[in-house]
Amino acid sequence: MDMSKEEYISSLIDNLKKVKFITPDDIPNIDLYMDQVTTFMDEHLKSSKRYSDDKLLTKTMINNYTKNELLPPPNKKKYTKEHMFLLIFIYYFKNILSISDIKSIFNPLTKRFYGGKSDIGLKEIYDEIFRLEEEQTDSLTKDMIRKMTKAKESFNFVEDEEERDFLTIFSFICMLSFDVYMRKHLIEQIIDYSLKPEVEHKNKENAGNTDRVKKDKN
Repeated sequence: MDMSKEEYISSLIDNLKKVKFITPDDIPNIDLYMDQVTTFMDEHLKSSKRYSDDKLLTKTMINNYTKNELLPPPNKKKYTKEHMFLLIFIYYFKNILSISDIKSIFNPLTKRFYGGKSDIGLKEIYDEIFRLEEEQTDSLTKDMIRKMTKAKESFNFVEDEEERDFLTIFSFICMLSFDVYMRKHLIEQIIDYSLKPEVEHKNKENAGNTDRVKKDKN
């Protein structure tokens, strides 16, 4: 790989450690109107933007989350700290999961822990998840560096330097994409067999049995 490109990719990986997350203490202790919510999210997650004019959270998005029962309705047009925790989780989940899958995760979460229904609240849950994700940052960046090293070792037999350089970058992108694909597949399997209603499980089992019968007949 061309040294300038390698250094650039290495700097991107290193910069992942500097990506800002919303810490538990960042979230206001007062209820917010929708405009305040979108402003807060835009300010605190701006390091995650791909382009400067990207909209991280809009009024339409929030209304859709409420409409799809991902987010409990606001209280007198104001959103509580618990709403903020849920919106942050949604922000990260929506990049890889469908609204239906997020709903399957959120249904038991809000049913059990939203609104003081348990000794453990969403704040305690967010605190613990935040701690776990902070611990993962170093190991994730190290894994990406290992993947980049593997990519550099690939296609050494290609003599054309420009072609080899492109294929190295392509290899790196493919390895990262495959990693995301496998993790996403695992998450979907966990949702399907652990979080979705039992009736859906039975439908899937019946569908699988029907498919097997059809194969046997053929």
